[in-house]
Amino acid sequence: MTDTRATVICPACGLEERFSKLADARLRIEHHREETGHDPDWKLGRFAPGVEKMGEEAGVCGIPER
Repeated sequence: MTDTRATVICPACGLEERFSKLADARLRIEHHREETGHDPDWKLGRFAPGVEKMGEEAGVCGIPER
């Protein structure tokens, strides 16, 4: 996989998988939770500069910083 958009990691069992699509990574997180009861997390890769800028301007969960 050449374009890693997200890496799913689980400290409880050492799971580490890379995904080129965020939707696939999100599904893996949900399946891992259901299968094991663990609480995996993800690290997001880089996005296009315009997407990163809009994300920064939106703030956490789409709420701009005040």
